[in-house]
Parts: sequence; C-alpha cells; structure tokens
Amino acid sequence: MSRWTGRFTVLLALIAFTGVTAYAQDGPTADHAVFVANNIWMMVATFLVFIMHLGFAALESGLVQAKNTVNILFKNIMIVAIGLLTYAAVGFNLMYPGDFNGVLGFAGLGLAFPGGADGLIAYADGGYTYWTDFLFQGMFAATGATIVSGAVAGRIKLPSFLVFTTVFVGLIYPWVGSWKWGGGWLDQMGFYDFAGSTLVHSVGGWGALAGVILLGPRLGKYVGNQVHALPGSSMPLATIGVFLLWLGWFGFNGGSVLSADPELTSFTLVTTCLAAAAGVVGAYITSSIVQKNPDLSMVLNGALAGLVGITAGADTVSVMSAVIIGLVAGVLVVLSVITLDSKLKLDDPVGAISVHLVCGIWGTLAVGIFSMNEDHSFVTQLIGVAAYGAVTFIAAFAIFGVVRAIMGIRVSEDEELKGLDIGEHGMEAYPGFQNFIVQ
Repeated sequence: MSRWTGRFTVLLALIAFTGVTAYAQDGPTADHAVFVANNIWMMVATFLVFIMHLGFAALESGLVQAKNTVNILFKNIMIVAIGLLTYAAVGFNLMYPGDFNGVLGFAGLGLAFPGGADGLIAYADGGYTYWTDFLFQGMFAATGATIVSGAVAGRIKLPSFLVFTTVFVGLIYPWVGSWKWGGGWLDQMGFYDFAGSTLVHSVGGWGALAGVILLGPRLGKYVGNQVHALPGSSMPLATIGVFLLWLGWFGFNGGSVLSADPELTSFTLVTTCLAAAAGVVGAYITSSIVQKNPDLSMVLNGALAGLVGITAGADTVSVMSAVIIGLVAGVLVVLSVITLDSKLKLDDPVGAISVHLVCGIWGTLAVGIFSMNEDHSFVTQLIGVAAYGAVTFIAAFAIFGVVRAIMGIRVSEDEELKGLDIGEHGMEAYPGFQNFIVQ
C-alpha cells in the first residue's frame, strides 16, 4: 500500500466515524454506521452518473462533424442545467408523488426537505438522505434529453431544442417515470425496470425517434438512392466518451441498488460489466460479417448497447443471462443502425435510437425471459414497453410539432452547410480548421 493510498483509507474511515458519531444520540450505532455507508455509496454513485454526461458530450462530439462540435457541447451542458432545475421545480415531486398507485400524481412545487430524522436516517428506511435521493434521481432525469441531443445533431435550432428539453425532461420524463418508480399503475401490475432500460433509455429513444422523423436527414445524407457517410470529427474522442459512460454505468446501475449492500451491489456491477463486454463482442462479430470489416463506431455502440440492455434486470438475472443479454444487444445495435440508415432513411448521427430505444426495449423484455424472480412476466414487460412507447412518442412528437409551428426546428440550409458552430454560436471548436471541412 502506497503512502497516499494509506492516507486516503484513513480519511474515509474518519469520515465514516464522524458520520456515525454525529448521529449516535438518535439511535443505535450499528444503524447509523449502515446509514452513513449507504449514503456515501449513493453519493459516489451520483458522481459517477454525473460523469456520464461528460461521456455523452465526448461521444457525441466525436461522432458529429467538426463544424457542429461547439453546438453539441453547448447542448450537453445546458441539458444538465435544465434537467436539474426542472427536476427541483416539478420533476422530483411529479415522479415521486408519495402515496400513489395511479397514472398521475403530484406532491407540489419545489423541494420540501422533511425536518429532523424524517429527511435523514428515517428517510428511505435508512438508505440515504432526502437530498441524496433528489440529486441521484436528478442526474438520471437529464439523461433522456442527452439521448435526443445526439440523434438530432447537425440540423436543429438551439432555442427549439432547449424548449423541447425543458418540457420533455421537466414534465414527460417524471410523469411516465412515476408509473413504475413512483409506485404507479405499472408498478402495481408487476412491471420491472431496475435502473431504466425503459424509464430512461427507451423514453429518450422515443423522443429521439420523434425528433429525427420531424427534422428529416442532414443535407447530403441521402441523395437519390445513395446513402452518403458524413464522418464524425474524432473517433479517439468518441472512444473516450464510451469508456467514461461505461465507468458511469457502475453508478447508474450500482447506485440503483439504493444501498451499499455488498452482495447485491457487487453482483449488479458484475452483470453490468459482463453485459457491456458481451455487447462489444456481439457488435464486433456482426459488423465483421455484415460490413466485411470491423467497424469501431459499431463496437463502441455495442458496449453501450450491452449496458442499456442489462440496465432493466441487472439485479435479477444470472451472470450467464447477463452475457446473453449483452451479446444479443450487440448484434441488435448493428442490425438496427444499418436498417434505420439504409432502409428507413432515418438519419441518426450517433446511433442513439438503436442503442437506447431498440436495446432498451430488448433489455426490458429480457427481464421477462431471464429473470430469476418468477413474479416477472414477459407479458407484463411487454405491456410496459408498449405503454411507455405510445405515450412518450406521442408526447415528444407533439412537443416537437408545436415548437416547429411556433419557432421552427430546423436551421437554414446555409447555416447547416457552414456548420452550427458558426451559425448558432459564432465560434469554432477547432479554430482555423473550418476551411478544410469538405461539405
């Protein structure tokens, strides 16, 4: 053990000891020790989910054209800000309205920290504090809009996208999320989604699909019967983004245990990691067969596909089942990207629809196939997928439609050709490089 490792270990022990002693007067020391450990892990998981936004920013920046890099980075930072503020204003109480088993509930505007022990050790059965709960869930909220951001990159007006994000993240995501995580009608039915294959990823995927349909493809993408590649700016940056997302998923899924339970947390992290690895292998094999050459972008999306696929059942499927789920997700994402691009002419620069929607649906249904819990039914999972798909897609389509009617959603042809960095922001990500971009 190095000198710095030893000091860090001592520091963590002191933090835990301080937390235990600070609450010792209110209850048994053992209970407080568990409470402190749980809360520290939940905060670490929150930090990891936050890092995922950096991963999305890097991935999307690498896969979009260089002339749109500032724009995609700008949207990613705004999404986090809008997501947290709207979640504090209405989202948290819309998603978790309290005593609720229906379709729509609301506990009121703003945050209302329960006084005394009710917001601390008595909150969530001693798992974590009220504030930790809000922040952890708030980090999830913005993810749905980040998924949309990449799919509509390169041609959407910035103000229009931000209006969509505000409504979608502030109202739609928490409302439909309450159906399961808030104790609503799907939760009562037995629908299961551990960490959000449907509640986060498919919801974002349906929003992305609506946006792509209404926007249409980027200029030059489909000419006649030909599909033209519009290469991204940096595969190294995209690769960094995927590794950051993989890292963040340890918090995304591991934190969704909602405690520091050693057995369940470690098990969840293993199934999560193996599914991602299997997704990489599945995408590699499929792209090598279908495209004749192994495609790095497909393999990167294969890792994300495996992660999205396992997210619904990471705590309830066996290790071998997790490998199968990830492997199938890796195959599906390649076939989906090719089908959407060459057959359906749906222009998704980063493959967000394939990764988050298609593999989110697969992962949710896989719970009904592979779950070790006999109460999890494939039919119930299918009902949940259909309900979220119908409502979320219609809502996203309606929001984009209203915004298009009032503000317009697509930039001008001239602005798109020059790049949104210049047109929307008056700056370049790579100064001096713009003249070398081939339209």
